[in-house]
Amino acid sequence: MLIIDSKDCENIDKALKKYKKKFEKSRTLLQLRDRQSYTKKSVRHRTKVLKAIYKQQLATGNID
Repeated sequence: MLIIDSKDCENIDKALKKYKKKFEKSRTLLQLRDRQSYTKKSVRHRTKVLKAIYKQQLATGNID
């Protein structure tokens, strides 16, 4: 649960901006999207390995 400390004289737009920033930092939306669909463990591992290979190729300059 996100709690925003706002003062009485503070504008509602500023409070909303604080809420949006705090919501984005908490990564709640990413977790929700991740939980909506199940990915098999082997698929997650494969994508992780492919990302690592790609990053290594970028670092060495061997990317086509």
